[in-house]
Amino acid sequence: MTADENFFVKIDNISKEFKRGTYAIRDISFIVKEGHSFGILGKSGSGKSVLMHALRGTKGFEPTHGKVLYRVAYCEACNWIEYPSKANQPCPRCQSQMQLRIVDYWEEENKGSEIFHAIYNRISIMLQRTFALFGEYPVLVNIQNILSKAGVPEKRIQGRALRILSQVKLTHRALHLARDLSGGEKQRAVFAMNLAKNPLLFLADEPTGTLDPITAEAVHNIMKKAVKTGNLSLVVTSHWPHAVAELSDEAILLEQGVITARGDPNEVAQTFMDKLETVEFKRKVIDRPLIKMDDVVKWYYTFDRGIIKAVNGVSLTINEGEIFGLVGVSGSGKTSLSHMLIGLRPITKGKIWIRIGDDWVDMSVPGPGERGRATRYMAILHQEYCLYPHRTVLENLTGAIRARVPEELKTKKAYDVLYAVNFTSDEIDNILYKFPDDISEGERHRVAIARVLIKEPKIVLLDEPTGTADPLTRMEIVRSIRKSREELDQTYLIVSHDIDFILDVCDRAALMRAGKIVTIGEPDQVIEIMREKERAMTA
Repeated sequence: MTADENFFVKIDNISKEFKRGTYAIRDISFIVKEGHSFGILGKSGSGKSVLMHALRGTKGFEPTHGKVLYRVAYCEACNWIEYPSKANQPCPRCQSQMQLRIVDYWEEENKGSEIFHAIYNRISIMLQRTFALFGEYPVLVNIQNILSKAGVPEKRIQGRALRILSQVKLTHRALHLARDLSGGEKQRAVFAMNLAKNPLLFLADEPTGTLDPITAEAVHNIMKKAVKTGNLSLVVTSHWPHAVAELSDEAILLEQGVITARGDPNEVAQTFMDKLETVEFKRKVIDRPLIKMDDVVKWYYTFDRGIIKAVNGVSLTINEGEIFGLVGVSGSGKTSLSHMLIGLRPITKGKIWIRIGDDWVDMSVPGPGERGRATRYMAILHQEYCLYPHRTVLENLTGAIRARVPEELKTKKAYDVLYAVNFTSDEIDNILYKFPDDISEGERHRVAIARVLIKEPKIVLLDEPTGTADPLTRMEIVRSIRKSREELDQTYLIVSHDIDFILDVCDRAALMRAGKIVTIGEPDQVIEIMREKERAMTA
């Protein structure tokens, strides 16, 4: 049998046309071997997610041309699927002999056949920026529910759930409600839920795009170990070259839906990196305080763990017109601190002051007289940002304007904020009447930022703004923030674990760890201290 015939999954010259003459992917071919990993590298909008959904069997993503083939061991008696190497062996479910089958996946989907559903149930997909958790349940219960649905015996469920949480380094959050996790912790919990499904094929669409470097490395190690032990075949997409190089046995580079490079992951990653440009940035700090925090504390109480000190005595000052970065690993307290600043969560102890005109507003005093006066001048872009899918880009922007003003003025403001986030006139005309799903992920990023800016905030809080942005898009976001700071006179607080982004865009930064500020200063100095602590932890 040739190498091409010895496959688990074969993508055979597939194309996907959504609109007449407009292809998301074109003439894509590759194979995934049993127990191997395959990487798909490309910037936002290159077709990576479309390809993943075609592999998954998601409705609406049937290839216009070509085939998705699965080569599997199949038990007709109980409709169970295993890897092709298990052919002619007893079925682990009913002990009948398993037969080797090559399945035209989408043809079987059209028939509604049992073998399509059998394969579908052994595929797990982890989508970018999607936290599919039951927020009111503890993390452990979320995992246990998946294991129960997978048919794991009741007496084994808890032990297996705890082992999976240990794999993703989340046992210390096992009894926390899922809604109370940080963004990075939610990403790890979702990854754990996917592992709990015991898939043969794991489709990881930007699996570590929203994680800090330490957590991302831990998740990469888990994925590599799962593949190495032969329990998992992996297809991973990323816009980060190092992630594809680290996780893949073989890789392709997608550009505008077409494969432009394939082969050794390191060589494919270097091809991508060669296309990137560097960005120069002149920092500025105006010594005119706008935000003051004085010994701020945020404690949570949980029944199982008592008091949790998410923020434990933070003091800092942010100046007017400054782009200030807040960095640290997942769970260090960054989001809790920023949410107290903007009034989304009450302050347990300490003071946060916001200057409005010449008056200092005490955010620890409930609005509307005190905190409310400042809240209207602030806006936040959450890391789980969303745009209304059934509204055009223009409707998403103008809908955020609450003042009663003529539609012509609203449209002009929409143009202004899109200019401010670095769209050109031609680009604006091209996207303005499109729906969010019809533009690229990078364009949605910038439109989401524009939707925040159209409210004319004095202070803008961006929570992981580059979470799933590819390097080229990240540069656009860098330019967007710089340009909007100059044109709209805003002050930014950026919460991020993306250290390169913080270096590119921020005037100053602070490092948080375990609810405290470790250091404040110029971004390169702060990041170097962060890296030193990372090296000490992994040594």
